[in-house]
Amino acid sequence: MSNPQHEHPHGHPAPPAGPHAGHRDHHQGHGDHANAATHGQAMPGGHVNSAVDEEHHVHSHGEHAGHSTAMFKNRFWWSLILSVPVVIFSPMVAHLLGYHVPEFPGSNWIAPVLGTIIFVYGGTPFLKGGLQEIRSRQPGMMLLIAMAITVAFLASWVTTLGVGGLDLDFWWELALLVTIMLLGHWMEMRALGAASSALDALAELLPDTAEKIPDHGGAPVAVPIAELTVGDTVLVRSGARVPADGQIVDGAAEFDESMITGESQPVDRGPGDTVVAGTVATDNTVRVRIEATGEDTTLAGIQRMVADAQDSSSRAQALADRAAALLFWFALAAGIITAIVWTLIGSPDDAVTRTVTVLVIACPHALGLAIPLVIAISTERAAKAGVLIKDRLALEKMRSIDVVLFDKTGTLTEGAHAVTGTAPVPGVTEGRLLAVAAAAEADSEHSVARAIVTAATEHPEASAQPLRGTGFRAASGRGVQATVDGTEVLVGGPNMLREFDLATPTEITETTEAWADRGAGVLHVVQDGQIIGAVAVEDRVRPESRAVVRALQHHGVKVAMITGDARQVAQAVGVDLGINEVFAEVLPQDKDAKVTELQQRGLSVAMVGDGVNDAPALARAEVGIAIGAGTDVAMESAGVVLAGNDPRAVLSMIELSHASYRKMIQNLVWAAGYNIAAVPLAAGVLAPIGFVLSPAVGAILMSLSTIIVALNAQLLRRTDLDPAHLATTTAEDRNAAARSAAPAATH
Repeated sequence: MSNPQHEHPHGHPAPPAGPHAGHRDHHQGHGDHANAATHGQAMPGGHVNSAVDEEHHVHSHGEHAGHSTAMFKNRFWWSLILSVPVVIFSPMVAHLLGYHVPEFPGSNWIAPVLGTIIFVYGGTPFLKGGLQEIRSRQPGMMLLIAMAITVAFLASWVTTLGVGGLDLDFWWELALLVTIMLLGHWMEMRALGAASSALDALAELLPDTAEKIPDHGGAPVAVPIAELTVGDTVLVRSGARVPADGQIVDGAAEFDESMITGESQPVDRGPGDTVVAGTVATDNTVRVRIEATGEDTTLAGIQRMVADAQDSSSRAQALADRAAALLFWFALAAGIITAIVWTLIGSPDDAVTRTVTVLVIACPHALGLAIPLVIAISTERAAKAGVLIKDRLALEKMRSIDVVLFDKTGTLTEGAHAVTGTAPVPGVTEGRLLAVAAAAEADSEHSVARAIVTAATEHPEASAQPLRGTGFRAASGRGVQATVDGTEVLVGGPNMLREFDLATPTEITETTEAWADRGAGVLHVVQDGQIIGAVAVEDRVRPESRAVVRALQHHGVKVAMITGDARQVAQAVGVDLGINEVFAEVLPQDKDAKVTELQQRGLSVAMVGDGVNDAPALARAEVGIAIGAGTDVAMESAGVVLAGNDPRAVLSMIELSHASYRKMIQNLVWAAGYNIAAVPLAAGVLAPIGFVLSPAVGAILMSLSTIIVALNAQLLRRTDLDPAHLATTTAEDRNAAARSAAPAATH
């Protein structure tokens, strides 16, 4: 007997009540958002939809609070331009390089004037950031930079004005320090990206207005959706979006719920069924009574979960900040000790010179570039491998992931229907069965129909039979009907059999029951009132899925799968792929909770998904990875986006994470090691034996440290991130994928 849940896509049994009941985990790429208009209306929760430009995105957390990417970019370029004459007219640089500073009236004021402009214009973000770190009692990179440029600025002016007879001309070092630090922060913020546009993508799912039906009857009236109240009745025309959650009171239609559930297959909704804001009536007009508006809608709930999860994951501190905090206290202590020791031994002039030198070179350019350079190069390398890194923290966290949680359909499976079995009755060949079914389905645009037509085209016997169907009709809830070769042909599921009082022939019953038990869609082909056979339609498991599961487990990473499918269906896929843990029958709103459940076990989670319903889970996980063919909201909520649908790209991210982390540590060790060695020398610990590190030599060593860090970061380009190399798909994997398929999400 056939499973009554598995209907032909042209018609579906009425789903259970509830905003999410009946939703299945059947994800596929969607293009709906690409053409969505920017509405400009307020979303529930007070968010206004607006485009977010990465260059002008303003950060609200951490050391970059209140700073935009464009601000750092503009200040860097202007500071770089102004730094050139400062360096050229610096006596210290001229002495080191062996040339004479150009002299003309006022030439001696070029470095001080331009250096002051650079200090004020380019240094302001660091000075403000340093004050903020002082107020929060959390010294870090900003305070370290602020201290160095302030000391260099004051010492240089004292030298320029001839006060105290000091020779501490740091104008050129001040200019280069500010410029390089601006470059580092600009690169860092570009790599971070702008993930908060997920809320804007959610807003685009709602229409601007709704057609409200007056209580006294009459023609519908267009009203802003903000004016809708519970109990209002609205008209939703074919092709229009539902303005708010409600219940159908008149009419029936197929609804595209892909933007909410991730399920690509339209579902039937009729009187008494619940429809969700943002979904689309694809074929008919219905009347809907509003049951939830504003913050009470399903869409608003998803929005709140995304916002909360993103906020909770934005408080982590960057690795460089931790190093900078330690380095700040080291530099401050070294400066104080230097001043005290040189004063006690009776050399107040040396005390000032040594202390200023220590504080200036305590902030090496290398430390400011150590992390941003690695992130920038890693981002570029990842992009070439089809991985878009949107969150800098995802890069660091991926190396310590304990479990990768895959959404099933469209991720581990192909997300598209395919004919995986045929069962013709005696006297009918497989080719004839496919040819007749394909002729009846030829005029349908549904994915199951296309799968049948494709199977017939690829079958030698079926493709040789040029049958053509006429009089195509889609019977809602039953299947399709057409005239083929002068006979009436029906293709459909259990509802069609019940309506025409047909029973599956005993010769194929065992086969169709096995298909139904594993979750396949079973479609019977009826010709002139007689069943001539059946076909199984399923979602194929990707050959790459076996390779990625095997490779992840080889690296000690567990693999879990989450799906809305029935437990026995999900377990079949899990066993086939060798997955460690399977979460089945998970409603869209509960995926976030499953990520939390794994985290409460002490596991670090990477979530891979592609639907709007995956967005909260993607944002909640330590690393959210969105499939590139998925929805806009899923991609905006994730820290990483895979450009293609190959799940093996997750391994590219893990490999890059390990490689980039090694480079970060190497660069930080070098930068900090330079300080540990150079600061005591600048303080004069070897003065008793006649060796003192001069300010000029200290500045040169600082620049050399920067060059070494930059060259070391470039070695990341040699990292092999090709998914095919990291997880080879064997011929056995491809054969297994051809032999078996994942149970299709129930229609």
